[in-house]
Amino acid sequence: MDSVETVLPGPCPKPRLLVVDRDPVFRRFVRDHVGAGLRDLAPIIDAAELWRLDARSVITPGDVILLGTEGTGDASLEAIRQAACFGSVVVASATGSLAFAVAAMRAGAADFLVKPASADALAAAIRRAAETGHQPMPPSAPIDPAPFGPFVGASEAMRGVFETISRIAPSRAPVFVTGESGTGKELTAEAIHARSGRPGAFIAINCAAIPRDLMESEIFGHARGAFTGAHEDRPGAAELADGGTLFLDEICEMAPELQTKLLRFIQTGTVRRIGASTQKPVDVRFVCATNRTPETEVAEGRFRADLFFRLHVLPVHLPPLRERAEDILPLAETFLSAFSAEEQRRFSGFDDSAAALLQVYDWPGNVRQLQNVVRRAVVMNDAERIGPEMLAMALAHAGQPPAAYSATHPQSSPGATISAIRPKRAEIEPFCVQERRIIEQALAAFQGNVGQAAAALEISASTIYRKKQAWQDGRSAA
Repeated sequence: MDSVETVLPGPCPKPRLLVVDRDPVFRRFVRDHVGAGLRDLAPIIDAAELWRLDARSVITPGDVILLGTEGTGDASLEAIRQAACFGSVVVASATGSLAFAVAAMRAGAADFLVKPASADALAAAIRRAAETGHQPMPPSAPIDPAPFGPFVGASEAMRGVFETISRIAPSRAPVFVTGESGTGKELTAEAIHARSGRPGAFIAINCAAIPRDLMESEIFGHARGAFTGAHEDRPGAAELADGGTLFLDEICEMAPELQTKLLRFIQTGTVRRIGASTQKPVDVRFVCATNRTPETEVAEGRFRADLFFRLHVLPVHLPPLRERAEDILPLAETFLSAFSAEEQRRFSGFDDSAAALLQVYDWPGNVRQLQNVVRRAVVMNDAERIGPEMLAMALAHAGQPPAAYSATHPQSSPGATISAIRPKRAEIEPFCVQERRIIEQALAAFQGNVGQAAAALEISASTIYRKKQAWQDGRSAA
C-alpha cells in the first residue's frame, strides 16, 4: 500500500485521495484500514496540514477529497464548497443531522458519511466518488442554497412563508407558529432565530413531552435543595436562551398554573429559579407553536386569553403538504439523496409511477410522514430508482390509509392502520363500481391527464381509454 505522504506530489495519472481532517486518529484509520481497499485506485495523501496552509492551488483537479467536519455551521459548508472546486468530495461528519447532510450535498459533496464509519463504507464511498468523477465547480460560481436552509419548497404557499419569516425575523416581538403536525414548526422557529441577529442561543422546549411537575424547572431552573434530587443549582431554558430565542413547542399543552408564571415572566422580563430568593433579568425572544387552533383553546378555557394575546403578536401559519403538492417531489428527492448517502444505497431518483403515487397521496402526516416513508423505502430496498411497490410497503407501515380509501371511508380514524380498517358488509360495492370510482378519482387528481393517472394506478393508458369508452357505450345504450 502507498505510504501516506507529507507533500503533495505532481500530477498523477490516477486520482489521488486527499485526507483532510484535524483528527490524526481518523487519518491514521484511513491510512491503515481504508487504504487496503483502495490500493488499486489512488495513492493516499495526508493533506490536513497543507490544507490549512492554503496549498489548494497545487491540488490536481479530479482528486477525491475525504473531508472531515466537526460542526454543522457555515464554516463547514464553506469548506465543502471550496473543496468541491477541485474534485469529488466525500464528507465524513461528526454530526448525523439530516439538515446538514442535505446542505452538504447542496454545497457540492458527492457523498456523506457519519463518523464513526466502517472502513468498508468509507472505501465504497471513495471508490464511487472516484469512478463517477466530478466536474469541478469554478470558485466564482457559488452554490445557490435553499433560501431557508433545510426548508425545501418553491410553491406559492412556501414563498409566502419565507417572505413572512424574512420580515418578522429582525423584530423582538413574539411569534406564534401554527400548523398541522409535521409541517416544520421547529424549522420555522430556527429560521427566525438564524435571521434575527440575536447573539444568544436557540433553546427549544416541547411542552407536551415534559411531565407537568418538571416543566417549571425546565423553563425557570432550580436552586440546590429546592426539591428531592436537586443536588446543584441548574439554570432553566429561559436563562440559557438569554440574548437569544426561547421556542415553546406545543404551547397549548402547558398546564394552566404554569401559564400564569409564564405570563409574569413575559411581563417582567425576570426569572426566579425554583427555591431561589432572587430574580434575574433575561432577554429572550419568544417563538411559540401549536398544532391546535389557539383561538378555540382560548374560547374553551384551556389557554389563558391574556397569555395568548401576549404571544400571538406575529402569526405564521404553515400550510399542510397537501396544499403545496408541487413541493412533494422536490422534498422526496431531497430526502432520498440524504438517506441514500447515509444508508450507503445507490438510489438516484423515483420512477414515474412512484413519483405519481407520491403526488396523489394526501400526506396526513405532512413532511414528517413523507420523510419517514422515504427513509423506510431506502432502508428496506436497494436499487437505482424507487418504484411504487417500495413506497406502497412504506405507506402501509406509516399508519395512514391511502387518500382514495380515506375519501370513500371518511369515518375511519386518521391513526388507524390499513389492516385495521374493515368495511361493513353493507358498504361493499361491486368491483366494477369501485374500479370506475378509482379511475375517475385518479383522473380528477391529475386534471384529466390519462397518462399520469395510468402511471399512478400502475395500469396502461389504453386500459383507461377502453374503460371510458365502455362507460360511454353503456350510457348510450341506456
